[in-house]
Amino acid sequence: SVLPRGFLDGGVHHHGHRAAGAAGRPVREREVNRQLVGYGILLALLLVAPAVVYPVLVMKILCYALFACAFNLLLGFAGLLSFGHAAFLGTAGYVCGMMVRDVGVTPEVGILAGTVAAGLLGWLFGWLAIKRTGIYFAMITLALAQMVFFLAIQIKETGGEDGLQGVPRGHLFGLIDLSDNIAMYYLV
Repeated sequence: SVLPRGFLDGGVHHHGHRAAGAAGRPVREREVNRQLVGYGILLALLLVAPAVVYPVLVMKILCYALFACAFNLLLGFAGLLSFGHAAFLGTAGYVCGMMVRDVGVTPEVGILAGTVAAGLLGWLFGWLAIKRTGIYFAMITLALAQMVFFLAIQIKETGGEDGLQGVPRGHLFGLIDLSDNIAMYYLV
């Protein structure tokens, strides 16, 4: 035994070299059950939300919640404060909208093109900013995001301050009519 009388007699007691007995149940079983019940209630609320609340509002809330999750991933797990997320969201939206409206591709191809464009922009941002740390990383991502914002406002094809107009929703996989707000809600 390393400390038979406690840590300098400060109240840390010696209880032997092993546990007294096996636990009767998993330690976090109740917490896991509470989480599952909470997730079940949240899912039920999301399924009935379009009947109670305007579906487009809930769609926007869900999209911004997903946007906020990106901050949690980068800041919470990696410890990097980035202000470039809006550039990725905007780039994906503009590319998707322009592909569907101007090129005439289906919505799923437009979503894929927007995702690829945002990924490429993320690669470029990462290549420029990853060697910076702390406030320097935050400032360079803010500067890059502001450059993307400036380009989106100035380029005629993006619609400037008015944004993209007249983007058709189309049919997802040729089956689901996305012009219906309820179908669009469940897609989101």
